[in-house]
Amino acid sequence: MVMVDVEAIVKELRGTYASGKTNKYEWRVSQLKALLKIAEHHEKEIIDALKSDLSKPEFEAFVHEISMMKTACKLALKELKRWMKPEKVRTSLTTFPSSAEIVPEPLGVVLVISAWNYPFLLSLDPVIGAIAAGNAVVLKPSEIAPATSLVIAKLLGEYMDATAIRVVEGAVPETTALLEQKWDKIFYTGNGKVGRIVMAAAAKHLTPVVLELGGKSPVVVDSNINFKVAVRRIIAGKWGCNNGQACIAPDYIVTTKENVPKLLDAMKHELEKFYGKDPLQSGDLSRIVNANHFHRLSKLLDDNKVVDKVVHGGQRDENNLKIAPTILLDVPEDSLIMKEEIFGPLLPIITVNKVKDAMQFINAREKPLAAYLFTSNKKLEKEFVMNISAGGLLINDTTLHLALSSLPFGGVGESGMGSYHGRFSFEAFSHKKAVLHRSFGGEVGARYPPYTPGKMRFLKALLNGNILGLIRALFGW
Repeated sequence: MVMVDVEAIVKELRGTYASGKTNKYEWRVSQLKALLKIAEHHEKEIIDALKSDLSKPEFEAFVHEISMMKTACKLALKELKRWMKPEKVRTSLTTFPSSAEIVPEPLGVVLVISAWNYPFLLSLDPVIGAIAAGNAVVLKPSEIAPATSLVIAKLLGEYMDATAIRVVEGAVPETTALLEQKWDKIFYTGNGKVGRIVMAAAAKHLTPVVLELGGKSPVVVDSNINFKVAVRRIIAGKWGCNNGQACIAPDYIVTTKENVPKLLDAMKHELEKFYGKDPLQSGDLSRIVNANHFHRLSKLLDDNKVVDKVVHGGQRDENNLKIAPTILLDVPEDSLIMKEEIFGPLLPIITVNKVKDAMQFINAREKPLAAYLFTSNKKLEKEFVMNISAGGLLINDTTLHLALSSLPFGGVGESGMGSYHGRFSFEAFSHKKAVLHRSFGGEVGARYPPYTPGKMRFLKALLNGNILGLIRALFGW
C-alpha cells in the first residue's frame, strides 16, 4: 500500500474549512443525507463486509450497526436547526443594558479513529456529529476489520464531499502519521493503551480528545428477580453483542453463593435454546476477529488459576476462530481473566456473601464503561445509582442505554473521557462561544479612573446587589 500524504490532506481540509463551506447549514444537511443514502442503498455490501471481518450475523449487523447509524443520521437532520441556534442566556445588573447568548461553532478539522468490533457504526456515528457541528473530518477506520474499512473508504469517496471529508486507510504507520498532524479535536474509540498514545500526541498541539475506551463492566444479580428474563438479557448483552467483543458487554457477574445454582441453571438452559447443543456450529454467534485475539482469549482460559473453574462451554475451534459461550465460577481475583477486559465470549461469576458486597468489589477496581444491576429492591437500586461510578448504568437489562440518543455515551476514568450520541455528538465537536451584546448607551462613569471614594461606594453597592446603597451612592448620601 502506498503511504498517503497525510499532510497534504490536512492542508486541503483546512483550506475548505477556512472558506466557510462546512459551516453552512445546507452543506451539513447535504452531507448527512449522503451518509443516510450510503446506509440505505448499500446495506448488502455493508452486511457482507461485516460477515467477512467478524462472521457477524446479519441480524446484529443490521440492528446494531446499520439501523443505529441511520437513526443517528435522521435525528441529526431533524434537530440540526435547533442544535445550531444560539441559546439566549440571562444577563445581570453589572452589564445592564445588554443581551447575551451562547453560539455553537465548529472546532475546525477533526480526526476520528475508529474500532474494529463495530467497524461501520463506530466509524460513522462520530462522523455524523462532526459533520452536524460543521467540521471537516478525516476518518481512520480500523485495519483489523479490513473489508469494512475498504467499503467505508469506497462509499465515502463516492458519496461525500472529498474537499472536506476524507478516509485514510492503513495500520500503525498511517495512524502515527495522522497523529503527528495538528487537529482541532481527536475522537478515538479503542483500548486504553492506544488511548494513551493518542492523548500524548494530542498534548503536543493542545488538541482536545474524546476517548471512548472500555473496561470490565460488571453485572450484579440480586435474588428477588425473574431469573429467566434476567439471564436472557445478560446473554443478549454478552454473546448477542458480537460474541462478547463489545465495549459495554458484561465482563463478569457478581452474585451471592445462594443465587449461583438458579442463575447457572437458567443460563445453561437459555444458552442452549439460543445457540444449540453445539454453539460452535451456530450461525448466530460472531467469530473472534483474528488469530491474535483468539490466542489472547485462549491464554485467559488456559491460566492455571482458572482451568478447573469452567462450568459451561469452553469449546474452541482455532481454524474457524470460534470460542463457545463459556461460564467460569469463582475465579480468583488475581487470575488473568480478572486483570484485563475480556472482550470475548468468556464470563466469570464472582460470589459474595451479601449482594451489597458487590458494590465494594466493583469500587475497588477501575471505573467501568457500564455497570448493570438486576434487582426488584428499590433501595438497592438507589444505592447502586448513588455509589457506583461508571460511564453508564442500566437497571434490569444490559447494553440498551446505548440506543437512547437522549443519554450521553462515554466513559469515566480508565473507561474514557468525553461523550457522544444525539445532541451530545454535536456538542462534542462544537465550541460553545460566549457572546455579550451591548449598545453605546448605559455608560457608568464609576468604572473608569480616577477611582474616587464615591465611585467605590457605588461599585460596592452595585456588585453586592445592594439597591438601597446604590440609590444612596447615586445621590451622594
